[in-house]
Amino acid sequence: MEPAAKTGPQRELDAEQALPAAEQLPAGKSEWNSEQLFGRAQEVGIRHEGHLYRLRRTRLGKLILTK
Repeated sequence: MEPAAKTGPQRELDAEQALPAAEQLPAGKSEWNSEQLFGRAQEVGIRHEGHLYRLRRTRLGKLILTK
């Protein structure tokens, strides 16, 4: 899965909308929009080094990653 183009929710921010440095990824790092990962699902599986991890959304909009 490749990162999506920076359109819609991931559009480029102009100078006055720029995120604080603590919320920005270093150059060359991928950013994913949770709506693209989940679609309408509440939980997705992520396979990493032979293990299945589950990423789920809570009713309050938090994300929980479990093995």
